[in-house]
Amino acid sequence: MLRKIIYLINPISGTGKKEAIKKLIIAETEKKSIPFEILQTNAAANYSFLKEKIYQEKITDIVMVGGDGTINQVVNSLKELPIKFGIIPVGSGNGLARAAQIPMKPKEALDLIFIGNSKKIDSFLVNNQFSCMLSGLGFDAKVAQDFSTKAGRGLLTYTTQSLINFFKAQPYQFEISFENFSFYTDAFFISIANSNQFGNNVTIAPQASLSDGFLDIVIVQKMNKAKLPFAILKQIRGNNKLQKLVDEVTNKNILYFQTPSLHIKNLKLAPFHIDGEPKETFAEFEIDIIKDCFELIQPN
Repeated sequence: MLRKIIYLINPISGTGKKEAIKKLIIAETEKKSIPFEILQTNAAANYSFLKEKIYQEKITDIVMVGGDGTINQVVNSLKELPIKFGIIPVGSGNGLARAAQIPMKPKEALDLIFIGNSKKIDSFLVNNQFSCMLSGLGFDAKVAQDFSTKAGRGLLTYTTQSLINFFKAQPYQFEISFENFSFYTDAFFISIANSNQFGNNVTIAPQASLSDGFLDIVIVQKMNKAKLPFAILKQIRGNNKLQKLVDEVTNKNILYFQTPSLHIKNLKLAPFHIDGEPKETFAEFEIDIIKDCFELIQPN
């Protein structure tokens, strides 16, 4: 089957040099004699103009050159079309690319695109808003909010904002409901994950799979703040096993479980993010997995 690729380049995401990547794309794709076109992403996240183009020109692949926010917007617009998606990761965290084991070096990521192996992966909806990787409430959403206002978007900036917010962090109140089970919790943050990580290899949900039909839920409950970094480090290292919550809610600092859907009452209006991008928060959230949502090019 003849392939035709559209490369969508986000001119502002991450810290990489886009002009060098653009030259690399042109040189390597021409070597492969694959028809292609390079377009820029747009701030309005409006890609409806591409739908007719994909059908008329028989486009087979959309390759996103950007970070998790770019991926969210593009996939959300085009996920119902019969195309494969590829990633050349140049974002700040690159959480989805890392979870899918896509190389971080542009040349290696591009080589993977040319191989073209793909498989379907899950996504999820949060109050009917699309998330392809990880969404959250509380501390991490506040960090994402502050991070989005900074000129520098690298790991150092993210780490700095995390430290600043750590010292100010206070728990929020939530009610969690799923599978005929509900409980109240005071928590610093809640992560709803399809990917295993925040980005930058911080694996907040170590057991998460992109294609198992489940969401991994991580709830960092109220605790002495001196214990908080050690509890989170234990979670990141994968030392916390998946739990059956009935006996765990009151005696665990971090709750970690899987479910295809859940309902959250956000009693103190904790801040909210989707795939690292700050969003308007709500008093209640309905969250549901989308099984086999789209095809992603990734290593076998």
